[in-house]
Amino acid sequence: MQLDWIDRNVARDVKLKRNRRDEDERTIPTKDEIRTMIGNVPDRHRPLIVTAIFTGMRISELRWLTWDCVDFDARLIHVQKRADRFNEMGKPKSRTSKRSIPMAPIVHDTLKAWTSVCARGELNLVFPNGKGNIENHSNIHNRVFVPLLLENGIVDDAGKPKFSFHALRHAAASLFIEQNWPPKKIQSLMGHSSINMTMDVYGHLFHNPEDDVEMFAKMQNDLLAA
Repeated sequence: MQLDWIDRNVARDVKLKRNRRDEDERTIPTKDEIRTMIGNVPDRHRPLIVTAIFTGMRISELRWLTWDCVDFDARLIHVQKRADRFNEMGKPKSRTSKRSIPMAPIVHDTLKAWTSVCARGELNLVFPNGKGNIENHSNIHNRVFVPLLLENGIVDDAGKPKFSFHALRHAAASLFIEQNWPPKKIQSLMGHSSINMTMDVYGHLFHNPEDDVEMFAKMQNDLLAA
């Protein structure tokens, strides 16, 4: 029997739909935890952590961010591509994932200073490994993020890291929402494919129970005062 070998892994592009009912409740870092991370992250990794917190970029987008997409004059980061789990460059997650994100002053200044010490390689990456090549997702998690949390006591009851790197994206969204920015703007900044996705993930953060109490009191007054 002759065996024919295929030239690529056909399962590579297969995506399984997740059952969101089985997902744990999303853990959003508190402001104290955010400040702790910013204040104690080693200089080598500070640009990555600061950029993640204040832009909400996905780790795949950060890993393949190139310097030509950082516009210091306009103070914008242009998200144009991402790295897949095989460390290869690909298109953004969705059409709306291509976006421009304003840089907060701390992001602008941190990245500006980073330009003079960042390891340079042919890929021109903003957050490369020590040789200028793309950094593995597992290395960022195990060698950068987990030690940062453990060394600063950001842990759960079992003494394990309280959240994953993706929680920094949730942190950014929570900060955006706290500024009372419209949901549509936050959808654009986060690169969500639809406003429904934004509301499904973060809708609970838009609601303030204390404000709701006042709204119900006004509803009663408007009815009974007539």
